[in-house]
Order: sequence, then structure tokens, then C-alpha cells
Amino acid sequence: MQAATDQHFARFRQALAYIDAHLDEALSVGQIASAAAFSPCHFHRQFTLLFGISVHAHMQHKRLKRAAYQLAFRTEMSVTDIALDSGFSAPEAFSRAFKKHCGQSPSAFRQQPEWACWTTDQPPNPARSIAMPADRSTEVRIIQFPATRVASLAHHGNPAQIGNTIRLFIAWRKANRLPPGVSATFNIAYHDPVSTPSADYRMDLCAATEMEIAPNPQGVVAAIIPTGRCAVLRHTGPDDTLRDTVMVLYNDWLPQSGEALRDFPLYFQRVRFFPDVPEHEAVTDVFLPLA
Repeated sequence: MQAATDQHFARFRQALAYIDAHLDEALSVGQIASAAAFSPCHFHRQFTLLFGISVHAHMQHKRLKRAAYQLAFRTEMSVTDIALDSGFSAPEAFSRAFKKHCGQSPSAFRQQPEWACWTTDQPPNPARSIAMPADRSTEVRIIQFPATRVASLAHHGNPAQIGNTIRLFIAWRKANRLPPGVSATFNIAYHDPVSTPSADYRMDLCAATEMEIAPNPQGVVAAIIPTGRCAVLRHTGPDDTLRDTVMVLYNDWLPQSGEALRDFPLYFQRVRFFPDVPEHEAVTDVFLPLA
């Protein structure tokens, strides 16, 4: 029985991945159903009953979310290019849909993003509803992490507003010719965003570099991620489910490992980024420092 259930949900994950990978196309429900070997006659009803959101509403949300990230972080793309990339036939239709969803026009969001619409009152998250089985403890590796010099920018305050700090950090990286392709990207997670008051929350954005960090308007400073043993677990998919991977390390792997933790925060290495890749293909390595 459980095997049949897992196989059923695996097909829905396949449907979600297909949507994610074809956001710039005019997808039909029949195409999506066929890609995951569902009956087109029943797929839309099954999807809506399982996730509490229609296929079309889910696609619209995913397209607009990717567009929001492109507007904020991919400033080399024009609003028109983003509209077409999001499956809209004209910038005017894209602008109306974006403003209805976010309360800001695409141009206003690009200039000064309001991130609340992506962090509160979200539609049901299908990826959370049919997450992979929780026991991933056998995938954990133990490594010796080398001391790594980084350029670091601290985000203090509401985690929902970290996108604005990311914009500052991207601007600094571009000015110093340190794109992710040549400089590994790390996040040092001092606090859990769920259990920490917003005012106390901190996460550092880091880029590996040996260069000297000159004073700069963004507030980027030099820092070091220290050497030491770490348990590492790879997370593939959206940040919405990243906490589930962290819980595997803390709740499943650590108690049965016999290991003790080192006094340094949990940190992530961003290997593949959304929106450069579809959300389900984003890759993050989670590092748990060990004594």
C-alpha cells in the first residue's frame, strides 16, 4: 500500500517538475497530465483536490514568482523580456497580472521590491504536500571543510526582506567581478527564521574570495568560514522545503550518529540558483559543523 502511495505522489512530483521546467511555454493540462502518466480527463480534479489550488493558478503563481526574482536579481533582463519569458503575449497583460498578485507594477517592484506577497498569504505549496520520504540520513557525508576566506554581508531583521540584502550583495559582486561561476556562494544561518523573532534574525551572505575587501557602500566585509569537520546533506528543490533537509540532519541523523556539534552556525553552499534554473533543480549543500 505504501509503495503504491509513494509511486502516486512521485508522479505528481513529476508533473510539478514538468511545470517548473516549462514556465515559458503555453502549457495545457493535457500536456502536464501526459508528462506524468495521468489521465487528462481526471488530472485537473486530482491536482486541485490534493493541493487545494488549480493547475492554472499554480502555473500563474510559479511564473509570477520567477518573474519577481528576475526583476529583482536579473537587472540585465528587460521587463518585456521577463513578460515573454513568463508566458505572457504582451507586457501589458504581464503588468496587470503581476500588479494584481503583488500590489506593485513590475517596474515598481524592480525599483523597490515589496517581498511580503511571496512570504505571506501564499497559495498551498504542492512541493511541501508531497515531500519525499523523511529518512534521508544515509545520504549524509562527513567532510573536512577547509578554511575559506569570504566577502560577507550580514542581513539583520525580518527574514522576509532578505531579498533586499541579496540585491545589495549582487551589486557588490558585479562591481568586483565575482559572479557565482567564479566565486562559491555561502549563507551562514545564525538563526532559525521560524523560531527567532524577526528583529533578532541574522543571516550572512558570503562569496569566497582571496581579494582584499575595500570599504564599500553596501557594507561588505572580509570574513572566514573556519576549517572543521562537517556533516553535509544536499538539498535539491526550492527554499520552501530547505528546512525539511535541515531537520533531517538535526532530528534524524545527529541523534544516531554519536557526533557532537561545534560552536559555529549551520551554513549553506548555493550550488545552483533559482531563477537561473527551475526551482525544483536548485541545489543547496547544507553543512552542520561537528566537533
